[in-house]
Amino acid sequence: MQNNTPVLETHYVNKSFGHIDVLHNINIKVHEGQVLCLLGDNGAGKSTLIKILSGVYQPTRGKIAMDGKTINFIRPKIAQDMGIATVHQFGGTYPLMSIGRNFFAGSEPTRGWGPFKIFDRKKANKIAIHEIQNFGITRMDDGDRMVGGLSGGERQSLAIARAVYFGARVLILDEPTAALGVKQAAHVLRIVNEAKRRGLAVIFITHQVMHALAVGDHFAVLIRGSIAADFIKGEKTREEITDLMAGGESMADLEEAIDIY
Repeated sequence: MQNNTPVLETHYVNKSFGHIDVLHNINIKVHEGQVLCLLGDNGAGKSTLIKILSGVYQPTRGKIAMDGKTINFIRPKIAQDMGIATVHQFGGTYPLMSIGRNFFAGSEPTRGWGPFKIFDRKKANKIAIHEIQNFGITRMDDGDRMVGGLSGGERQSLAIARAVYFGARVLILDEPTAALGVKQAAHVLRIVNEAKRRGLAVIFITHQVMHALAVGDHFAVLIRGSIAADFIKGEKTREEITDLMAGGESMADLEEAIDIY
């Protein structure tokens, strides 16, 4: 049974830079085992909201709560320690490092004693491959393989598996399918569903409606820094959501404009 208390929520969050208001009274929430899809076009304010949730920015007004308790992420490390993991496009991986090195970057297992400790490559590779394959990614079977040779979907898989291994409770996925082909995008969507099945709370930021509908339980449409619509799965069609993201213009209007052009 789902806990009625959201893992993460915002209450009337606003963000201004000088005299420029970027976010206005943002109220969102996500529960464990749920995917919240945050939809919006470029310039809607998605990136600013991500940075607030991950501790890069602090809200000008409003508050953030985890498990019903107000929390202040004054820097990203605090958000990470609380279980907030943000995965950007291609997972923030290092192309010239191996899968095992990437998986443990900054937290490498070691062997030896005192000043003679060295990186335990064998252990790192074994754990990394095991955790990645637990998400159903069986193609990745060599921890020494350079990440630069992986596809975009495989890099996302690596980043998500790493976040889960290190105790993430909330996954914030920033446009994870934006630069991927159909097959790779489907690959990432399967991983998102697996993370949900494991009980993580997922915030899936995207402007691609079909991808959102494939994994989402709850949806919020962000337009010019405000929540224009908030609804659960099944309440709106693909066309209605697309119209909302276009600021109320219908698809027919958009197609007519393209034809005229």
